[in-house]
Amino acid sequence: MAAPKPVVLLVEDEPAQREILRYNLEADGFAVVCAADGEEAMERLAEGLPDLILLDWMMPHVSGIEVCRRIRARPETRGIPVLMLSARSEEVDKVRGLETGADDYIIKPYSVAELMARLRAHLRRVRPAQAGEVLEWQDIRLDPETHRVTRAGAGLKLGPTEFRLLSCLMERPGRVFSREQLLDRVWGRDIYVDSRTVDVHVGRLRKALMATGGEDPLRTVRGAGYSLG
Repeated sequence: MAAPKPVVLLVEDEPAQREILRYNLEADGFAVVCAADGEEAMERLAEGLPDLILLDWMMPHVSGIEVCRRIRARPETRGIPVLMLSARSEEVDKVRGLETGADDYIIKPYSVAELMARLRAHLRRVRPAQAGEVLEWQDIRLDPETHRVTRAGAGLKLGPTEFRLLSCLMERPGRVFSREQLLDRVWGRDIYVDSRTVDVHVGRLRKALMATGGEDPLRTVRGAGYSLG
């Protein structure tokens, strides 16, 4: 099974613009979840967390500014990068968008190539393995390009699922991921897997990481999930 694509929540009320963006995002290797307004955006976030959010400012009922405020107010969504799209080009508007919590502010009309480059830049920050960057934590090193994992210099044998699981945990050492979050990130939203399957693969990963000796780097948090360190 191929690794799940990075997920973008696209919030845009104009159908034609939403379709153009969806097409370009998918062509660039992203999985896209669409929302036509602010309320629908919050519903989509309740269903599953994306890696990035592309958010239009001018929308009916609930503005992009208010959606951004709500995203930043919730612990589970606070760390998701938000890129705001707006036709408002005045400096005061840009400052307002950034002060509300947007990580980037992109003025319409924009270059699609630049938009994709900015998305990739933010993805490298929050999901470095997705962007092909080598991950290191203590004596563990993971190279997503060569698909190799070493511990204290010794090569480890990991199955594809264990490799993706370790990638996810190494991107945010110390963070506790719930089983549901790991299912989204490792297996993908469109594949049904029982949450207890996560326990089986964590057990396999733990065994592989300890095959050459050393302490168990994985932490089980009762009733919450798993973390690295």
